[in-house]
Amino acid sequence: MTSLLSKIREVMVGWNAGRVTLPYPAAPAPPPPRFRGRPIFDATKCIGCAGCANNCPAREILVYDVCQEIRILKYLGRRCTYCGRCADVCPEGAITMSGEFENATPAIGDIEQRLELFMSTCQRCGRCFTEPSPLEQLKLKGYRFDDLEHDRWVFRSQGYLENSPVVDDLTIELD
Repeated sequence: MTSLLSKIREVMVGWNAGRVTLPYPAAPAPPPPRFRGRPIFDATKCIGCAGCANNCPAREILVYDVCQEIRILKYLGRRCTYCGRCADVCPEGAITMSGEFENATPAIGDIEQRLELFMSTCQRCGRCFTEPSPLEQLKLKGYRFDDLEHDRWVFRSQGYLENSPVVDDLTIELD
């Protein structure tokens, strides 16, 4: 009998509380300010520095250099956690975090974004970018060859000394 009374009291508390859920599918609420949704890339602002691809923790941004003047950036969006790191490191503000949070789709290609950039080169030195800092020189060198066909990030680097030992043996002269 006491358990029945406790259940009746529980029902009365629930009825007095009123509605506590949101009518989400019928009337979705706008996202809060500074919400980080899906990243949006602006090809008109992008300089092709690949800072977003180098700093993406999920490796969802691929870079492929067709030649020195043409670079392809591809955002996959499959494992993206919307951390906003790509937008934070973009020096030109070419990546913005949108308010989109409903990204369910039957075709995964609907989420992808692809930018084909023409990289203008310096007339004096022939380089596309300014000289990297010492920390940037420690990262991947040369052209990027991410596998765009299979949507994979490829770490391929060449050693600085081909066909040579990394450290030469020291010669010691004895008296």
